[in-house]
Formats: sequence, structure tokens, C-alpha cells
Amino acid sequence: MKTKLIFAFFLFSISSHAQTWSDDVAQIVYDKCAKCHNADGVAPFSLTTYGETSPMAVAMYDAIALDEMPPWPPNNDYQQYAHDRSLTDTEKATMLDWILAGTPEGNPANTPPPPVFSSGALLGQGDLQVQIPVYMSKALSNGDDYVCFAMPSGLAQDRVIKAVEIIPGNREIVHHALIYVDPSGNSVTDTVGGDCGGPTSVDAKLVMGYTPGSTPLTFPDANPLKLGITMQANSQVYFAMHYPEGSYGEYDSTKVIFHFYPPGETGVREVFTDPVLQEWSMVIPPDQVSSYSTQYPSSGGLPYDISILSVFPHMHLLGQDIQAYALQPNGDTLKFIDIPHWDFHWQDFYFFKNIQKAEQGATLKADCNFDNTASNIHNPNNPPQTVHAGLNTSDEMFMVYAHYMLYFPGDETYNLDSLMNASTASILEQTQEESIFSVYPNPFRNGVKIYSSDIKVGDKLSIYVYDLQGKLVRKLAQNTTVSSSEFMLEWDGRSDNGAEVDPGLYYMSINRNGQFSNHRMVKQ
Repeated sequence: MKTKLIFAFFLFSISSHAQTWSDDVAQIVYDKCAKCHNADGVAPFSLTTYGETSPMAVAMYDAIALDEMPPWPPNNDYQQYAHDRSLTDTEKATMLDWILAGTPEGNPANTPPPPVFSSGALLGQGDLQVQIPVYMSKALSNGDDYVCFAMPSGLAQDRVIKAVEIIPGNREIVHHALIYVDPSGNSVTDTVGGDCGGPTSVDAKLVMGYTPGSTPLTFPDANPLKLGITMQANSQVYFAMHYPEGSYGEYDSTKVIFHFYPPGETGVREVFTDPVLQEWSMVIPPDQVSSYSTQYPSSGGLPYDISILSVFPHMHLLGQDIQAYALQPNGDTLKFIDIPHWDFHWQDFYFFKNIQKAEQGATLKADCNFDNTASNIHNPNNPPQTVHAGLNTSDEMFMVYAHYMLYFPGDETYNLDSLMNASTASILEQTQEESIFSVYPNPFRNGVKIYSSDIKVGDKLSIYVYDLQGKLVRKLAQNTTVSSSEFMLEWDGRSDNGAEVDPGLYYMSINRNGQFSNHRMVKQ
């Protein structure tokens, strides 16, 4: 009896100190999960409320403990990137402790207002929209569907791209979309066989990719840094689409929206997108793990300094790990990316927080391993077969794409995270849904006033500010009981830690007596 009482007291102690959804867990889920797991997201279920999240606790525990979710393949100890969605050690421990404690909700009134997600075009209608025809996925329960569409742009003159946004026609089945621009017009549509890996035209250039949780590509577009990609007149826009297994019978019509600089815009630096590292002579034997390396240039070093904005490593189903870097002339290593556990289903352009400078004389390098054994559950062949380099998914590829440009002094000092957010704000259409709050000035520079005459004495308010990626920036009010009918707040444009936030788009998310609403603000 005494033992039972002690055990019961122990359980009571755990539950009384357990993490709760309202006070500890909701914000982590908002920051790291809800971007995909929302009502309009690509994930198969939503995780924006306690009622949605608690029943998924067992599945979430396994995915978090095994580092399968949130999907973030890069090793953050190797390099730092914009829009990092990985869990910190503290966040991971909090989530796991909460699940082990039985997912207590806590006080619902303490639940923070959620981030705001858009199911449509975030950046507006743009200057050119290109859309694939309605397509029905052929992906059965035992395989994925990879198809490609070559679409005319109808562009009458050369234009310079400053932003690109990919809008999935069916977010539940579009696992990824790669967008190329082919100035030759020689690419062809391939929807037969379900294994199209990309364009066959050597002139086609990869511009952007969409994966669940990705954001629009916005280049810095104002002094001191104006960047863009030239899109030639009459180019084709090439879509390489991936629909996951089990999506058979579902329909999609994905589109891409281009935003251009005005014709004749000056001072725009050209950004190039190329597979700067690639290897096409691979012959991967069965029943072994094979290692490959490649470099550029094949001998000597770079003929001039270059500035690298992003990298996009690419392999297929046999990929095991990949690392890309540069050896500077003085022997230092310039780190680009390390993916220790390759996952073909999660690929993206990874933009650096700060531009990386590869010096004249440097050598760009990449190393990788392919697992062509029966123990590789992703191996498309059973038993394993000899695999060659090729474009189809059942072939293999070893490539590292990059956004890069000629180096100008000071490039390495630019914070891409900040400048890209500012560009997003500058091209955003200034539409705003009706709200109980008024915000002025909007856009703002140094601070913004937030007021409402509709708030009642006794109302309970929580007002949080989120950035474009759904990351919490500032808690302006938390479980505040209103004592005056003339409610007013001021936000000084700083985060909770006192740092001035970057220019860009921000959402004010409001919980008023359990009712949620939002308001958009732009900091210049």
C-alpha cells in the first residue's frame, strides 16, 4: 500500500509540473510545424489547435524523437541558413516531455494567438503567370508520379525576375515542383511513365523549387543590393512535378507567378543558377555503398571571386549523404552544406544567412555516398541492379545547384534574410481584410500605433506579432484584461529580445475572448 501511495504521489508530481499546450507547446508547434500542418497546408492533417494536435501525440513523438519532423536535412553546425525550421534541443525536449506527460492542455485562455497562413498568392498577381494544364496524378500506393510540363511564357521581350512564387494547385498532393526557364524553347512535356526527372534541353536553367513549407523567392530589389535573373523573350517555363504515392485520381494545376523589374531598370546585378558541381560518369554497382567526389574547376581554381547566395544539392533514391564546400587559396574551407541523411523527398534551395565569398583560385567541391544495397528501403530495384547517371528517378544524379553572381566588395556583409524580407514587403499588394483594430502608420518605419474602439472593458486579449515565415517576433499583450473602452497599444518595431526587426511583412495575430483574427503590417 505504501509503495502504491509513493507511486501515485510521483505521478501527481510529474503531472503538476508537466509542460502544457497553452503555456509551453503551442508556440513551438506554431513556429515549427503549422506552416505545413494547417488547414490549407500540404500536410495531411492540421496542427493549429489543441484539439487537432493532442490526438496525434504518438505519431508526433516518434517523428520528433527520430528527427524526421520537422523536415530539415542540413546540419546546422556546418552552416547557417535563412528560414531554418529545425527544432532546438530545448524545443525538442519540451515537445517530448509534454507528450510523455499525456498532452495536458493547461488553461485555454493562455493559448497564444496562432500565426497567419495564406492559401493563395502571398505576393499578389505579379507580372506573368504560367500554369500547367489540369493533371490527374497516376501515383498508386506503391510508387510516386514524376511528370514534366513545357509551357510557353508568351513573354514578348527580355525581362529581369525579382521574385518568383509557386502556387500548388492541390497542396495535398504537390510534394515538390522545380521551375526551369528554357530560352531555347526545346524542352518537351513528359507525362508518360511517371519518371521524368527534369528537362532534356541543356539550355534550361533551374530558377526555383517548391517544397512543403517553402517561401517565395524574393531577391533584394533596392539599393544597396539589387539582384535579378534575366528571362529571355519567348522562353519556355518548365515544370518538373512530383506527386506522392497514394495520390492517384487527385487533380492538380500548379502555377508559377513571376515579378519583374520595370523595363530598363538599372543597377540590377545578374544572378546565375547553375549546377556548379556535377558528375555524369557514375556507374554505381549493386550490393555496395559507393563514394563519389567532384570539383569545379577540374584543375586550377576559380578565375575570379564569386558570391554564392544559395545551394541546392540533388541526388535520387540511392543517395545516402552529401556535402558541398570550397577550398580557398589559403587552404581554409568555405562550408556550403552538409546533409548527413539524404532524403529524396525533401529538397530545396538553401539560402545562406549571409552571402558566401569564394575567392579567386578557390576550388568548389562536393562529396557523396550512394547506398545501392538491399538494406536501402528506397532502392528502386529488388534485387539491386547497376545504376547509371541519368535524368529518370530510377537513374542517379550527383549535382549541386547554386544561385551565384560576380563578387563585389562588401557582398559577404549583406544579411540575405533581412534583405529578402524587405523585398517581400516592397512588392506586396497592400490589401487588408476588415479588422476590429486600426493600425497607423502602415507601412511604418520607427513604430506603429494599434487601437480599437470596439474592445470592451473586461475583454481578455492576447496580441502577438509574427513574421512572414510564421515565427513569433513580439508578444504585445498576453492574457491582458481590458480596463478601458479606448484600447491602444504601440509597437516599436522591436522583437521580444529588444532587437530592431528587419523590414518586411508582419502579422498581428489577436485572441479576443477566444476569438481569433489578424491584421497585416509592413515595416519599411
